[in-house]
Amino acid sequence: MTKKVVIITFFESVAKLHSEHLKKLFGKDIEIACYSYDMDHITEIINADVVVVSLYSIYVAVKKYICPKAKVVILSSTITKDQYKKIMEINEGTKAMLVNYSAEMTFETIALLDQIGIDHVEFVPVYPGVMNTPNLDVAVTPGEPQCVPDSVKKVIDIGHRVLDINTMVNIAMKLNMEYLLQEKHFIDHFENLMTPREGITALLGKANTLESRLHSLLNVMEDGIIVIDIKGTVYACNKKAQEIIEYKGEILGRDLSSLVSQIPFKEVLYSSKPIENKLIKIKGQDITITIVPVITIGKITGALVIMNRFEEKEKKQHKLRAQLRGKGHRAKYSFEDIIGESKAIIEIKRVAERMAKSDSSVLITGESGTGKELFAQAIHNDSKRKAYQFVAINCAALPESLLESELFGYEEGAFTGAKKGGKLGLFELAHSGTLFLDEIGEMALNLQARLLRVIQEREVMRIGGDSVIKIDTRIIAATNKNLRELVDQGKFRKDLYYRLNVLPLEIIPLRERKEDIILLCEYMKKKIGVEFSLSEEAQKAFENYSWDGNLRELKNYVEYLAHLDKSIIQFLDLPKVIRNKKEVIKLDDFEKEKILKFKKEINIKENEYIFVLDCLENSFQQRTRIGRRSIVKIAKEKGIFLSEGEIRKILLVLEEYNMVVLSNGRGGTQITKFGIKIFNYLNRDKWGN
Repeated sequence: MTKKVVIITFFESVAKLHSEHLKKLFGKDIEIACYSYDMDHITEIINADVVVVSLYSIYVAVKKYICPKAKVVILSSTITKDQYKKIMEINEGTKAMLVNYSAEMTFETIALLDQIGIDHVEFVPVYPGVMNTPNLDVAVTPGEPQCVPDSVKKVIDIGHRVLDINTMVNIAMKLNMEYLLQEKHFIDHFENLMTPREGITALLGKANTLESRLHSLLNVMEDGIIVIDIKGTVYACNKKAQEIIEYKGEILGRDLSSLVSQIPFKEVLYSSKPIENKLIKIKGQDITITIVPVITIGKITGALVIMNRFEEKEKKQHKLRAQLRGKGHRAKYSFEDIIGESKAIIEIKRVAERMAKSDSSVLITGESGTGKELFAQAIHNDSKRKAYQFVAINCAALPESLLESELFGYEEGAFTGAKKGGKLGLFELAHSGTLFLDEIGEMALNLQARLLRVIQEREVMRIGGDSVIKIDTRIIAATNKNLRELVDQGKFRKDLYYRLNVLPLEIIPLRERKEDIILLCEYMKKKIGVEFSLSEEAQKAFENYSWDGNLRELKNYVEYLAHLDKSIIQFLDLPKVIRNKKEVIKLDDFEKEKILKFKKEINIKENEYIFVLDCLENSFQQRTRIGRRSIVKIAKEKGIFLSEGEIRKILLVLEEYNMVVLSNGRGGTQITKFGIKIFNYLNRDKWGN
């Protein structure tokens, strides 16, 4: 009896191509009808034995028109060996467009070529409506040359993709024509296809019977497969399934319920209805299973159990997400890339390394340009999540509505301009990984409320969606604002602040780690690939500059000096802003009176007092105390002749004016805030005249 197959695709040419292939393989045993969205509008019931649909989105649209008895196959495609050769002839290292008629098909084609092993060409996705079409000379297209931009000089049309082995086997099984799979024309056709499932065509070619062919097919599949008869007896099982259920003995001929009682196959045998994506536990492991009834001539004859370890399925999903969104979501930097030898930065790195071992939210604060994202990436790369995505977004760079759609994603038709098929949100993309929210203080209050819910419930709902998506994402937030003050002002939610501020990390500004400035300068010179040195006076100016822009500003000036093309940078070569940097010190009347009295007392020894204050101020920036012997040692290194007794007298005078605090014994001396103010006042014109 002739079986009827209906093919539904977007374009008529694609439907006709698949129809020709099926007729060639199945011959007069099937009758084929084609529908395409560019030519037909389906408004009546489709009567068929098997309906082959090119995309799941099409199936959703036509599902109501498919008769209940019809079996549906969502096709997957591949390329032939001849098409593969055409692509392999492209020169290695070429950057080429991959052009198809839609974004979905373009990304799917790129993913397919990557899985097949074509990695010598860098493909850039291009499709109708794409933003910022790249300026490239070469384009590869699977039968859609009309979509290639006119500016392309060389177009390589490999022709439409063809149905892959899994689709063909699926169609044959649903038509109850498995016996055809052993025919030579089927085997020859399979051998001409490229497939990531290596070895499947070779196994099919070597098999002498349908039974051996079935077992071979099962064992190269990535899923665990168990086939049972109407009594629940196992008559086929692949190695993957045996690994999942952790059973080493003979399985064939055994009752499945005696092997794994958790699999509800009896429910399917009794009802003839499939069970899809059910989560069960087998020996402590989370396993996802799908059970499909096997029906022959209208009667149920058994069932097919498809199983996967949930963790493995998650990893596969991550790979697909990476292919859809590109390969840029990764952390490039580690703690080794954070340069500095000061006690302050070493302590901050030590704290951050401890935070990396935790899974709690981190709030990084610090001025602009201090390297907050650098620390965020280092924390991710030192955590248990390092194998997964590091997704970063600047909350200040996007308007509220766009930021919301980027973070949470949206469903198709959620709003005007929404992409067909919807969009994956960054929370979903960062599942099992890290989401870095830069400039979190700029986020609108209503978005803060939604973010709080995601953090609390560990689930997200896309815009326009009605289903909840479970996520496991670590949050690292950063800001150059005082969130505590914003909370007091009602501009930041208090509950969100405490959710984010579980592990606070403050990055100090560059001016508070002066001993790292020249070290960082050398590192940046090496990275840029330039050679110059600073004179002693220029180096001192660098160390005393305030660096309001921190590392970013330092990098800019290193690049500026590199373009001077001088081997030694003198003080006068420095930008005026560094040479003429003067501190504006405001003193009240009491302080003015006190400093006049102080200057009169120290008289000709002012430079010696400034030197001691300089030592104390440097020590304060490193969060340490310093003793007289250490000051004597520094004085000798700089050629300043001061004895320990003279330094003691200087410290006593400074204590009298409340500029230092002396400790008993070996506790050392610490400069006060007033002492720092007076030191800056006395030293304010040192580099400006």
